[in-house]
Amino acid sequence: MTGPNGPNGPAGELTGLTTDVLVVGGGPAATWAALKAAEAGARVVLADKGYCGTSGATAAGGTGVWYVPPEPAAREAAMASREGLGGYLADRRWMARVLDETYDRVNELATAGRYPFPTGPDGQPLRGGLQGPEYMRRMRIRIRRAGVRILDHSPVTELLTDADGAVAGAAGYRRQAREPYRVLAGAVVLATGGCAFLSGALGTNTNTGDGALFAAEAGADLSGMEFSNAYGIAPEGTSVTKTAFYSFATFYQEDGGVLEGAAGQGGRSVIARELLTGAKVYARLDRADDEARAAMRRAQPNFFLTFDRLGIDAFTDRFAVTLLAEGTVRGTGGIRITGDDCATGVPGLYAAGDAATREEICGGFTGGGSHNAAWAISSGSWAGRGAAGHALSLGSGDRAARRPVTGAGGAGLRPTGSLAGPGDHREAVALVQAEVHPYDKNYLRRGDVLAASLRTLDAAWSRLRATLHGEGADLVKARQAAAMTAHARWMYAAALARPESRGMARRLDHPDRDPRLHHRIVVGGLDRVWTRPAALAGTGSTGSTGSTGGAG
Repeated sequence: MTGPNGPNGPAGELTGLTTDVLVVGGGPAATWAALKAAEAGARVVLADKGYCGTSGATAAGGTGVWYVPPEPAAREAAMASREGLGGYLADRRWMARVLDETYDRVNELATAGRYPFPTGPDGQPLRGGLQGPEYMRRMRIRIRRAGVRILDHSPVTELLTDADGAVAGAAGYRRQAREPYRVLAGAVVLATGGCAFLSGALGTNTNTGDGALFAAEAGADLSGMEFSNAYGIAPEGTSVTKTAFYSFATFYQEDGGVLEGAAGQGGRSVIARELLTGAKVYARLDRADDEARAAMRRAQPNFFLTFDRLGIDAFTDRFAVTLLAEGTVRGTGGIRITGDDCATGVPGLYAAGDAATREEICGGFTGGGSHNAAWAISSGSWAGRGAAGHALSLGSGDRAARRPVTGAGGAGLRPTGSLAGPGDHREAVALVQAEVHPYDKNYLRRGDVLAASLRTLDAAWSRLRATLHGEGADLVKARQAAAMTAHARWMYAAALARPESRGMARRLDHPDRDPRLHHRIVVGGLDRVWTRPAALAGTGSTGSTGSTGGAG
């Protein structure tokens, strides 16, 4: 919505701010949602925790895109390529939809967005990859030109709901203005990204699982949360977890011998086990020939920036590596989608990008870029159109301002116990990281270890629910701590409900796939976490496993 001071007017204009669609987030899914909602005729406000165009994982690097021309053989190969890896939990109808939508939107980015795609030797444009900084710079320009009002450095802290339980806006805190704000809206799109638990992976400092917490507090469910044990390879002491190029690497032990079985894909568990002994692991991209080396530098220049600054030639020098947790940023789980428009089952609430489950197209396995980027583009576009349609169906935009609303937030915002000894958000974050970062708890999973961690996290949730509270900027941090704790509990409850190895949800105590568990696992709840199996589209059975009780 544009006022007399332009689409990004002064903070004083925020009193009683009303719009048709509020988009929460600032990455590709959020900007596509805002753009498509505006094009559908809705007034749109976008609230980003950081600065829209530079915050988030995409803006910090480059990404491949699942961009496949509409040729039957190519589309069939594209859909078949990941089905087995994902444990056959994906949905072909959704795959086809995403391929269609992504193809159209990427082409739109080239024409309307004037994105400078490179061309191949034959003169044809190469549209299978995007440089994040330029991509997001252009998306910010596009949404501003469409009339979207952008609230930068304005993290949302809770959703607002009306008397019927429909989502009716959100409240938050403007960091630079140092003041609270709220936006009343006919519909809200959550595009807040996944949760990497502040592991230090590049671009994930804003990805603390906030959207999943907001959705659960409003009554939405999550799905695929067991597919959350993603770890990216990074040079030791750095943050760049671009893993694709490690397919050209040889991994070495400290004594210089080859670390047998270690690999960028399919061999990271070997790296994790070696690191758990306290020994260092080294890598060298010595399997890339001269042509591949040149192509790699062109495709992902930011991957090599760290090495260049450290004076390391990644192709000839050995360098120490580590594994950084990427959770549901690179994993699959998120808010459960209940409709083609990315509705969540809660009236007025939509989800997109990493905040939403990617099971529809990835099943139980995903990676960096490619499918993730395509899902952000497609789900963002659908959620924006869906939210606009819902908001405009309510009638006059002023109806949102007339609805009495209530804050849906709980943990970290409205403690249930005495405030005599308020909880510490730093302590809460450190506790959840201690249960989620270690390889022998989250990556190399066993049922008894998962259960022990879940008990610890349940107790932590009970404490923070009773005492954790923040004001101003500390409220944002308190809510982040609550979101990360909730995220970890949903992850481990779902992992315990899948006693098998399927997709990326590997269990050392159940190394094989169990055909009886060929279903998805829905998870939800706050003070008490629950799980239940959910049938795949077109099947009539959820298998033999019943609901699994989680935390009390």
